[in-house]
Formats: sequence, structure tokens, C-alpha cells
Amino acid sequence: MPPANRKHPKRAASSESQYSLVEFMQEYPDDATCLEALWRRRYAPDGEHADCPKCETERLFKRYEIKQQRQSWTCSVCGHHLHPTAGTIFHKSSTSLHLWFYAMYLMTSTRCGISAKQLERELGVTYKTAWRIAKSIRNELMEQTDEPLDGTVELDESYFGGKAINMHHEKRERLGGRGTAGKQPVLGMVERQGKVVAVTVPNVSRATLMPHIRERVLPTATVYTDEMSSYDPLGRQGYNHDRVNHSAKVYVSGDVHTNTIEGFWSLVKRGISGVYHSVSAKHLQGYLNEYAWRYNHRDDGRAMFELVLLRAASR
Repeated sequence: MPPANRKHPKRAASSESQYSLVEFMQEYPDDATCLEALWRRRYAPDGEHADCPKCETERLFKRYEIKQQRQSWTCSVCGHHLHPTAGTIFHKSSTSLHLWFYAMYLMTSTRCGISAKQLERELGVTYKTAWRIAKSIRNELMEQTDEPLDGTVELDESYFGGKAINMHHEKRERLGGRGTAGKQPVLGMVERQGKVVAVTVPNVSRATLMPHIRERVLPTATVYTDEMSSYDPLGRQGYNHDRVNHSAKVYVSGDVHTNTIEGFWSLVKRGISGVYHSVSAKHLQGYLNEYAWRYNHRDDGRAMFELVLLRAASR
């Protein structure tokens, strides 16, 4: 929470920014401020009183200067120590806590993503450290929600991977040289005016896709898809299902279309090709988590960073 004695600078009326870098630096100027924020979110909302595991009751905690890099708070009765970073992604990290917070701010404030190389330049750390920080944030703090989708839901599959024309001749011949050969399939589900879910799948057969759909989409939803046969069981599963026939070059029929989920695919693919250039199948789910997280919290402004920070504090 921002300190009461700091005033935010006035923002231009025409600015779309909801949480600027200047505001972030005012609220979290150094390691001590970041540690205090974790302490309050994890243990002591008032900054002084917390539940002591040893005393098994609420006690007054004091912070004493120690030689350890990560400071702790000490119970005034039994002397038990509480470490705000213990069990979090910051635990045993030699990287400054302030740099961790700055990395979280950058990854939540950008719209198209930020590469580990750019993080390296921004944070002044090694590339290996920047890559590890970004990986931890997207895989542990930006996990997709389990909240089911309802209302009008669009489903669509997509494929991620290099174009056959850019592959080595032998690999192109081995994979068939065209279409989706060698690419990673992904299933996307989006609730109109709501949240999106994107998961990597081994293939797009109905046996693979239907369990994901039943898990994420409520039977009361109206589902729109293209004409792929893997979606045939939807009607029998109790969904109100309608299709748009892309093979006949029909893309919109009244309210029936998959333009919303295809717009999300465009956002992800343009972001990956422009920022990361390429992503392996092994790490693709983490990047999908990152893009889905920002999409689902696109109107949250400052709360997007605060939500990631809250997740970090709850680990």
C-alpha cells in the first residue's frame, strides 16, 4: 500500500496510464520499502502485530537490524523470527528485492511482453538472472484462473511454431513440409466481455479437447466454434452450440463468430514474434499464462501489479 505521506504526481488528462513508473518508484523506492510491503501483506497489516507460531497468539513484532541480506521481524515475547520472503519466489535469491518488484511492474505494465534481454538491460543483472526472474513471475504468479467460463464462449484451436519455408530442408521433408506439421497445438476459450483461457494440448482430437472444455466451460454457456469435427460432441454434452463455417469463407453470422478468440491469438503471436522472436514448446504454456493474465486484467491498472504482488506474498 502506498505510504500516506507520498503524493502522486498529476497525470495528463489525456494519458491512458493508470499506474506510472514514477508512481511505482515513489511507493517502492528501495529494498526496505519492498520488504515492508511483503511483511504487511503476509503477516502484519498494521506493520506491528502478527500471529506468532511459537506463542500461538497475536504478538508485537519488532524489526532489528541484522547482517543477513533478508531482514526479519522478531516476536517481542519469545524471540521467534518471521521472514517475509520465506517460501516466496524471493526466498534465498541474491537479487535485490527492489529489482524483483521492478521486474513485476514491467511485466504487468507492458501490453506485448518484455524479453529477458530487455529485463537484463533494465535491471542491470545478468541475462541468466533476468531470464530466471521472468520465468518465475510468469509461471508462478501469472497462472491462469480456474474460474469457469459462462455466457457466450468462443472456442478455437491454434498452432505455434516456425513456418515450414524457414526450416532446414531435411526437417521440412521429415515433417511433411506444410500446414501444422511440427507446430504446437493450443486450445483457447474466451468468454465475451470476460476472461480467456489458453492451454497447450498434444493434439486437437475430440478426446483431447473435450475434457478441457468440460472443465473450463459451464454447460449453461452458449458455445461458438468453427466447423472442426472435434467440437461435434458439444451439443450432446448439453451445450448450446453453433458454428461459423470458415471453409466457406463465412466469418460472421449474426452473433456467431470466433473473432474474439482469434483476436487474442493475434495478440499473442504478434507479441511473441516481435518481442521474443520464438518460443519452444517446452516453455510455451508459461508465455500463454503471461498473455492471458494481462488480457484478463487489462482494465485493472495499478491493481494488476498489486495482484501479482499479493500472489507473491501468499506463496
